[in-house]
Amino acid sequence: MKKMDILTVMGIITGLALVAGAIVSRGSVSIFFDLPSFTITMGGSFSALLIRFQVDHLKMVIQVTKNAFFTEVSSIGEVSSEFVRLCQKARKEGLLSLEDDIEDMEDPFIGKGLQMVVDGLDGDMIRDIMHIELDSLETRHKLGQEMFKFWGALAPSFGMIGTLIGLIFMLVSLDDPSALGPGMAVALLTTFYGALMANLIFIPIAGKLGMRSEAEIAVKEAAIEGVLSIQSGMNPRILQEKLKAFMSPREREEIEAEKDRQTQEEVMTNEA
Repeated sequence: MKKMDILTVMGIITGLALVAGAIVSRGSVSIFFDLPSFTITMGGSFSALLIRFQVDHLKMVIQVTKNAFFTEVSSIGEVSSEFVRLCQKARKEGLLSLEDDIEDMEDPFIGKGLQMVVDGLDGDMIRDIMHIELDSLETRHKLGQEMFKFWGALAPSFGMIGTLIGLIFMLVSLDDPSALGPGMAVALLTTFYGALMANLIFIPIAGKLGMRSEAEIAVKEAAIEGVLSIQSGMNPRILQEKLKAFMSPREREEIEAEKDRQTQEEVMTNEA
């Protein structure tokens, strides 16, 4: 399950609002809207993207881009708890008992791994298959990051191209004072658009995609170890300790606090 990342949306909206507010405090916002300048900067940089990437890449990147605005609810701690439960069930009822859990699994990556365990594949084969799929996922994520980094570099460059175009218009029309204003507007606004879009949207989104990718890969690395541990018949307590190595200090503290709470509840129930 995914939920919208409010910080990403808030950051873009707040940044645009602050820039617009600064403009309004000094004059009119309307003078900062110029269609030719926008076309040169955004249209030109996007056209360069079409040259740099293939159609299939662009379609795939659209899906990956959603990770900048939507975040996975699950964490390594939640995945760890789920694998400990599955490990306990497998030891008590056998590996075939996991088939019902596989059907209800939200993450197809984990479901595929567990299905291979139920089908009787050996641990080395399962590890190889899951790592191949994980490498493919990481490649797709890097492609999305590369696209936005590339776009972030292109936008200011096309802004400078627009500036040169505006300066050429100004030089050609030096004998016509009425043409100097539009030429100067194109010259400056293209640079403004390029710098704004690159530093407020494209480059930050590339960074956010990198963080999302690292977090998702960490969860899937933990999932691989969980699947292999179930396949080998590992003790659930040992599995829980093993998966703690993938957790952040905060997640470990939360799990320990939850265990203490459950222990206190059991003690109170026994005393009652």
